[in-house]
Amino acid sequence: MELLDKEESIRQQIFDYFGYIEGWCVLPFNNAIEYYWHLTNEGRGGKVKFAKHEKNLFEGTIEDGYSNEIYTQRHLPKWIYRGADYTMIVVDTHIDGNKFLQIFDNAKERP
Repeated sequence: MELLDKEESIRQQIFDYFGYIEGWCVLPFNNAIEYYWHLTNEGRGGKVKFAKHEKNLFEGTIEDGYSNEIYTQRHLPKWIYRGADYTMIVVDTHIDGNKFLQIFDNAKERP
């Protein structure tokens, strides 16, 4: 089926951009490029905080701020994949078992 071939090709193009090699788990993408974001730690126990409005990123308001744990899946060599313009982070939402390859815009990263 042509649609499946296209989906597979596009998925591989995204992996190639980030240098990601899909391993044991097949995770869906989560487009988070509209959010401002901040990493609290880049390893085990780390989190990515994100919010639609920059002012809410560090204030932690329930209405606008979110946080996902970095998913340190043992079959992956790393969990944060930085490209020139975008960063992909393997995350665990701790909601209904959802884990994603969450993609952020580098221009909206706040250290």
